[in-house]
Amino acid sequence: MPEVLSLDELRKRFSNASGGEVFDPEFRKVAELVFGEGDSRQAPYCGVPTLLKAPYRPDASPNFMDIALFGIPMDLGVTNRSGARFGPRAVRNVDRVGPYDHVLRAVPTAYARVADVGDVPFKSRFDLAASHEDIERFVDGLVEAGVVPLAVGGDHSISLPILKAVGKDQPVGMIHIDAHCDTGGSFEGCKFHHGGPFRQAVLDGVLDPRRTIQIGIRGNSEYLWEFSYASGMTVIHAEEVGDLGIKDVITKAREVVGSGPTYVSFDVDSLDPAFAPGTGTPEVGGLTSAQALGILRGLAGLNIVGGDVVEIAPQYDPTSNTAQIAAQVLFELLCLAAEAIKVRAP
Repeated sequence: MPEVLSLDELRKRFSNASGGEVFDPEFRKVAELVFGEGDSRQAPYCGVPTLLKAPYRPDASPNFMDIALFGIPMDLGVTNRSGARFGPRAVRNVDRVGPYDHVLRAVPTAYARVADVGDVPFKSRFDLAASHEDIERFVDGLVEAGVVPLAVGGDHSISLPILKAVGKDQPVGMIHIDAHCDTGGSFEGCKFHHGGPFRQAVLDGVLDPRRTIQIGIRGNSEYLWEFSYASGMTVIHAEEVGDLGIKDVITKAREVVGSGPTYVSFDVDSLDPAFAPGTGTPEVGGLTSAQALGILRGLAGLNIVGGDVVEIAPQYDPTSNTAQIAAQVLFELLCLAAEAIKVRAP
């Protein structure tokens, strides 16, 4: 139990203490990591916006980082409302996320070198297949250097080229939080749209369906996702999350992916539009932000090798709440990836 002090003791200890002077041993460890010397920090609204306020190093060698945050401003694969191309910029503009996670008791930048490496450069703003090649090439360079990729989209089609880079040597498992299974087939001659990346990833041999769980699924397109069931993926619908409870959902997710390499893909439309209206394909009856964060935090200790948060379309959300939630999700992914790096370290 924390020590409870009398008024005289409180006055003696805290009257002349600065905001960065912390006495509780556990909290002091965090404060020392955050403040360093003194109690001065840059104002959150100052400076050039970057993902999670990470150093902006688009030209840095991958050998000098452990985790790369980057944007993929591309939404050529959408089937409904466009606009996710503006997601990375919106998330960069979010202030005051991190650096401490009070549930995981983590300061991820304390034991992982993190940088915002900019946006994937595209040869064409019009060609979806070529854009996927650009994404795969970009991520492959990070993976080859042993860097964990964490992406901000962009529409959900971006997960396919990322998985092709991350899973090229060994198929990965996946924890997929979404309103839609995204295992549909080719439509109108295109198989690279945002409704089918995970069917293609399985068929390409980079995603292990038996080690894949999809959480939050709902809406009017269930009949398009038979591939999820036929391939052996585990599907937990949105209404089942409430019935099962967060702890049981976490237990099932950990059971499905096991100890092998695991990718985490988070679509903001997994959340009810009351929490995240800024997305291209909103579905009512979704997860709350608290449920989603609870599930993510329950994944700590898994072998996380990459992740993404996608489908942020800020122009549909005048409150900016969707971008705020996406930034928080990115921070949770950062915590998970940093913990995995610490566990993998010799």
